[in-house]
Amino acid sequence: MSDVRHVLVLPDRDTAEEVAGELHDRFGVTEEPQLVRDALAGEDDAEDAQWLVVVEDPAARLDSAALDALAAEYEGWLEVP
Repeated sequence: MSDVRHVLVLPDRDTAEEVAGELHDRFGVTEEPQLVRDALAGEDDAEDAQWLVVVEDPAARLDSAALDALAAEYEGWLEVP
């Protein structure tokens, strides 16, 4: 089975950090999610950046619908591969 990677797209860094903490609390994610700044195309202003929370899921045990619902609570979404 290949490793699964989930990418949650969130509006700002603070929100991304909060969601990263929720992943541990709600889903028992033990590996620290990676936070990545994703500047929108053509935008130089840091305020126009989205943040990605990248979650490695080697056992493919996380539910995509539940992750999407979590991201939606914070005005984000789960990126579909």
